Amino acid sequence: MDTPAATPLPADDPQRHRIVIVGGGAGGLELAARLGRRLPPGGPVELLLIDAALTHVWKPQLHELAAGTLGGPDQETDYLQQARRHGFRFHLGRVESMDRAARRLWLAPLVDDQGHTVAPRRAVAYDTVVIAVGSVVNDFGTPGVREHAVALDTAEDARRFHRRLLATWARNELQHGGAGATAPVNVAIVGGGATGVELAAELMESTAAMAGFLPHMSRAEGGEGDRGARLPVRIHLLEAGERLLSALPADVAEQARADLVRRGVVVRTGVKVTAVTDTQVMLGDEAVPADLTVWAAGIRGPELLKQLDGLALSRSGQLLVGPTLQTTLDPRVLAIGDCASCPQPPGQSTVPPRAQAAHQQAQLLAEALPGFVRGEPLPAFRYDDRGSLVSLGRRHAVGQVHTPAPGPQSGRGWRLEGLLARWAYWGLQRQHMVTLHGLPRTALATLGGWLTARTMPPVKLH
Repeated sequence: MDTPAATPLPADDPQRHRIVIVGGGAGGLELAARLGRRLPPGGPVELLLIDAALTHVWKPQLHELAAGTLGGPDQETDYLQQARRHGFRFHLGRVESMDRAARRLWLAPLVDDQGHTVAPRRAVAYDTVVIAVGSVVNDFGTPGVREHAVALDTAEDARRFHRRLLATWARNELQHGGAGATAPVNVAIVGGGATGVELAAELMESTAAMAGFLPHMSRAEGGEGDRGARLPVRIHLLEAGERLLSALPADVAEQARADLVRRGVVVRTGVKVTAVTDTQVMLGDEAVPADLTVWAAGIRGPELLKQLDGLALSRSGQLLVGPTLQTTLDPRVLAIGDCASCPQPPGQSTVPPRAQAAHQQAQLLAEALPGFVRGEPLPAFRYDDRGSLVSLGRRHAVGQVHTPAPGPQSGRGWRLEGLLARWAYWGLQRQHMVTLHGLPRTALATLGGWLTARTMPPVKLH
């Protein structure tokens, strides 16, 4: 971590072009790693990554972190280690505003867990800045969501949900242990997209493992289905649309729904949540019991984007960018990933907020930014839709993959399901790890994870 000695914080060498990446998610960290490997040490470009956390968790795996099943080589990646390995600098901090005329980002004071100020409010100079802060869930102004629901926007959100789940399980066990069946924990998941579906499936697997550690829970009154009736949790998956997984073909979405119902998840579509309390989710006059509520019903741009010195935003609060990923009002400010509203060819919607889009944008900029520093124009970004895969647990997944196509349209789609789809999903995770750690380290970490898997509990118990 770079600790500033004074305010503002200048560039180490004012003659070097400073590229600053804000946000170390799937797009930001991959861009820093790829670009850092391309830039010569001590060359004309200085690369800096800023993030509010010290470690990175790939966002598509937050549902596993929330369920307590994320472990082995898939755990957190240290930003400082990545910075040293790939030749960029890392600065711990949270950007709160931007001064585009002075080309400065202002960072909020850095405060430790005891409330002591480690570093004051400070400025970071830039010549080119890439905003890659991702997205946050959209509560659509629904009463009670901010106070009583958990979002899976960050790794800390996922950990907080897991801690609350364990605490609720423990409270039920202590109150009912030894006295018969334990009342199940009611979990309401609002939103039937990939996050909601994957979390529901992962929770069913993790609670099955938990039931083995807490025998009274295994006699809990569960959800629908024979298997659900033996688990210590009842999951309600609530979707306002007519079906789950609207981004996938209808038959794939129906298969995912049937799989969840078979496992014991109560799936309801075409229902609108009107309010959330600490114990219920309201569907108009109907109350759905909820000890824990997860809100996964849409995304919007983070509040930070409103503080970036008047840059234009979309209706959903994302930064408006052109085909070259430069913001519409300032060519020195670029944006990638979920925080960017990027156009596609006429007749198509904007680039979807998916990890594969952030990955492709990071790859493009890593190749193009060295030339941009020398005065060359940036190439236009073309999104290549390679399909979608949705995990339904450790051994099952569903989805559709697309073959490459030479034009703007995606190629032929191939439906995948079962173990084959799960292997493909696993391959996407390893692709991200290879970008950050390289093939040899990823292979060794994966092998080590397999060898130690039998010595570790199947679900995190703390």
